[in-house]
Amino acid sequence: MITLETLCVQVRGLRAEDVQRWIAHELVRAEAQDGGYAFSEIDVARVRLILELRDEMQVNEEALPVVLSLLDQLYDLRRQMRRVRTVLEETVPGELRAELVRRLRAMEG
Repeated sequence: MITLETLCVQVRGLRAEDVQRWIAHELVRAEAQDGGYAFSEIDVARVRLILELRDEMQVNEEALPVVLSLLDQLYDLRRQMRRVRTVLEETVPGELRAELVRRLRAMEG
């Protein structure tokens, strides 16, 4: 966990007031600690993503919640698919698994 001050030093172009606004709008979920905030690795990655969206991709602040929500949904679906794949690999016999893969690919068509 790192402080807001450390975060602003580590992330080029980051301003404390931006992070505080993102926390207020629940775009970043930092942990309140000793009258300030503490940021985990996932919080730091989220801040970097928001900066990239805003500064490099020109996503305006009003659109950030929608874009971040869609990205969160995408990442969640990817995690779910990895879990499904793991279960299939661990429980479905090889020839049946190959047939499932073939059918799924045919559906992409």
